[in-house]
Amino acid sequence: MEKTWRWFGKNDNITLAMLKQIGVEGIVTALHDVPLGEVWTREKIHDLKTYIEGYGMRWSVVESLPVTETIKYGGPDRDEQIEIYKQSLRNLAAEGIHTICYNFMPVLDWARTDLLHLNPNGTYNLYFSIPQFAYFDIYILKREGARESWADFKVLGPDGKPNGRDVLKEVDELRKTMTPEKEHQLVENIVIKTQGFVSGNFKEGDEHPVELFRQLLALYKGIDRDQLRANMKYFLEAIMPVCNECGMYMCVHPDDPPFQILGLPRIVTSDADIDWFLHAVDDPHNGLTFCAGSLSAGAQNNVVELARKYASRTWFVHLRSCYVFPNGDFTEASHLGGRADIIELARIFEKEEAKRADDPIIAQLPMRVDHGMTMLGDEARGYNAGYSFLGRMFAMGQVQGIIATVDRELGKKYHQPGFFD
Repeated sequence: MEKTWRWFGKNDNITLAMLKQIGVEGIVTALHDVPLGEVWTREKIHDLKTYIEGYGMRWSVVESLPVTETIKYGGPDRDEQIEIYKQSLRNLAAEGIHTICYNFMPVLDWARTDLLHLNPNGTYNLYFSIPQFAYFDIYILKREGARESWADFKVLGPDGKPNGRDVLKEVDELRKTMTPEKEHQLVENIVIKTQGFVSGNFKEGDEHPVELFRQLLALYKGIDRDQLRANMKYFLEAIMPVCNECGMYMCVHPDDPPFQILGLPRIVTSDADIDWFLHAVDDPHNGLTFCAGSLSAGAQNNVVELARKYASRTWFVHLRSCYVFPNGDFTEASHLGGRADIIELARIFEKEEAKRADDPIIAQLPMRVDHGMTMLGDEARGYNAGYSFLGRMFAMGQVQGIIATVDRELGKKYHQPGFFD
């Protein structure tokens, strides 16, 4: 697999020169300066592409070309936004960029409640606490019906079965010790620090992020799981002719976390969901970003079996792993541990890549490590949440070693970029 890295553009504190030294071959990025809902012009695409190529790497994957909320909930300007999306696809293809990672998660992209959760070894990882998130929903967001929905929420333990956890009891206990400072931190973690640099819906400095959040949620009133599925199908059917014309490979990212939150439907969470969207628009250009981390956060998922089943429709791989606690909370695990079994995933996807050698567009299967530890001072360097340098470099080293070993098993020659051999 092609070793790639998510990079947030020329203003990223992590430079391309740094990435070249650690064996990165391809860059995963986006035009972060283009406002939501506007066309990505060839000029802007070309400028960033040539900048990346100047460091001996290629722009391998767009993550993301955002799907605006109006496309997701089916707003009055949906068709106009789809036409803008199609033009951006054409412009990317004209510049030789053919793989597009996107998501169809309403309002909230990936969610965590603690961005610096202490590990036993002194490093930090992302963490999702179910009662803390429920507290945010009930007492900060004050969503109508929130308490009732959390009363009905069935928490799964690591075995994938309901563990009987009483979320509301824990929320009420949490309320006794909650302070304005802790509430502010929850808003920062759930809304600002994890959404601002990925979705474009929120940004640092928003004066009333909770009210903005409520306004976005209101757009989905009456949108259930079936309707959101219908809207995703509508979008995919509309763009597939352009994808076929230009050789564009769309790969949806699974929902993170892979279960319903905030009363919003989540429709890419499991085997059944993946099977549905691949068959709803049964075109090879409609594919999957296989995010082992998002999928392993759902105790209902057997990640290795999902990889075996859907490898042939996977156009992008995220190698990370989550650990689900007995109480149902989850955290990022070591890239050698957790529920994902990255060693076996590497075997599956290295074999899949070998089948594609005759198609130059998809001959390389891009892979990036994801959500590395925060370690050795990463927390003081201004990196985006989950996207540390040293932590991801550590994970990249682990994964490079895995791939080199798997390649030897398969009789493939492994090459480590940046050396004479």
